[in-house]
Amino acid sequence: KQQETTPRQRSFLGGLTELRWFLSSSLLLFQDFAIPLDILEEMFLHLPHTQVVCVCQLVCRQWKEVADSESLWRERCRREGYRLRDASKTPSDWRLFYILSKKRRNLIKNPRGDNEMKFWEIIANGGDRWSAEGLMFPHPNEKIQKNFVTSYQRCLKSQLIDLAEEGYSPSLMDTFQPDIRVSDWYAPRCDCGSEYEIRVELLDGKSNPMKTFAPRQIYFEQWSDQKWHQITHVFQNYGPGARYIRFTHGGKDTQFWAGWYGIRVTDSCVEICPEGDS
Repeated sequence: KQQETTPRQRSFLGGLTELRWFLSSSLLLFQDFAIPLDILEEMFLHLPHTQVVCVCQLVCRQWKEVADSESLWRERCRREGYRLRDASKTPSDWRLFYILSKKRRNLIKNPRGDNEMKFWEIIANGGDRWSAEGLMFPHPNEKIQKNFVTSYQRCLKSQLIDLAEEGYSPSLMDTFQPDIRVSDWYAPRCDCGSEYEIRVELLDGKSNPMKTFAPRQIYFEQWSDQKWHQITHVFQNYGPGARYIRFTHGGKDTQFWAGWYGIRVTDSCVEICPEGDS
């Protein structure tokens, strides 16, 4: 039985069909002389980057030279606004920098509770269970208006990220091992003690942990400052084989109060970062 194609694959194949017409027309038009490199580069700048990488560089030596050139990818970055935070530095590979910048996004779904518990796997649901609700006190990011709240027994939730499904192929992950940045926001109530925990694992194709970020639990005593804290970690040089990321976090209150007096979490984030921007 022939395996069905995914929407991503169908979109890519449709693009290849359109590109065949472009390539055949271009080759017929310019078969008797070489296209100036600057004109060829401008043509490539108007094509989807996936077609430049996967198709154009296979046409002939001249096309490959332009498709691989630093100037092409540097100009794509300039036109689309991708730049290093530190303007004094330069990417060692402009094509990789462009591709990772283009793909960059939060791989955690429903990170703030806007869709209740959707996309989260509940690992522990103690006390009065997890709750998603509006903020009790403001977050530094004014766009964030909701959070998840734990109860009086341990509450944990998790997401498993399939890197290939998110567009990060095994060859890309194995060859370049781009930085993986993890962050999470957590906050206590001032009137009740609470604790927070997080565990993030890079997994291989058999779901075996390759690297793990699991700091000690963080405790807040009653009458602690009621403010948001951010925790971050960057996975680097983790070796070939990374296929999944498992993100798990949660906590509880420490005074066994009925209701939702435990740790609050929001805006969880996992990103694959371009060089020098993690």
